[in-house]
Amino acid sequence: MKDKIQMFIKAVYAGFMIGIGGIVYLSVENKIIASLLFSFGLLTIVTQGFFLYTGKIGFVKKFRELSDMLLVVAGNFIGTFLAAALSRAAQLGISSAKLVERKLENGVLEVFCLSVFCGVMMYLAIDNFKKAKNLVFIIAPVMIFILSGFEHSIANMFYFHLAGAYSGKALGYLLLMALGNGVGANLFRLDGYEGR
Repeated sequence: MKDKIQMFIKAVYAGFMIGIGGIVYLSVENKIIASLLFSFGLLTIVTQGFFLYTGKIGFVKKFRELSDMLLVVAGNFIGTFLAAALSRAAQLGISSAKLVERKLENGVLEVFCLSVFCGVMMYLAIDNFKKAKNLVFIIAPVMIFILSGFEHSIANMFYFHLAGAYSGKALGYLLLMALGNGVGANLFRLDGYEGR
């Protein structure tokens, strides 16, 4: 039980850090710089050992660990909610309403495919960093998924919270994005295979 509580707390922290990434992304006009600074969220998550769904789902090996992902997603959801609530309370003057509106205008297949691409980027970010211990492997995939418009389910939780987008469609799209991220994260997983 203690392990589950620790996992949940670390998942809340991870969601909060993604929220901070979202804040800087919305605050900086230059999207290249914004995407670079957003990567601080994932850098912190990796170095502090926090639990981010998109960074963990590609490494699940047992069914029990898959069920843990529900706890991680719940913690990420709360962390992003807290970051959005504090952003509004601090009157930072940022808005995600237009961004969320664009995301909700996309078709189901488009959202799923963009989410798969993001899952690939997140898996490679974590796996490559584990192998090479080079921060570029975290920063570059984050910049790629943001600048390409790929759908990151947890980052979108923050944007949806900030915009107050609590509709059935928004929830359905978040679930679809989480599924797509999971599929993408497992596409490049080659357990037991030694690449040449």
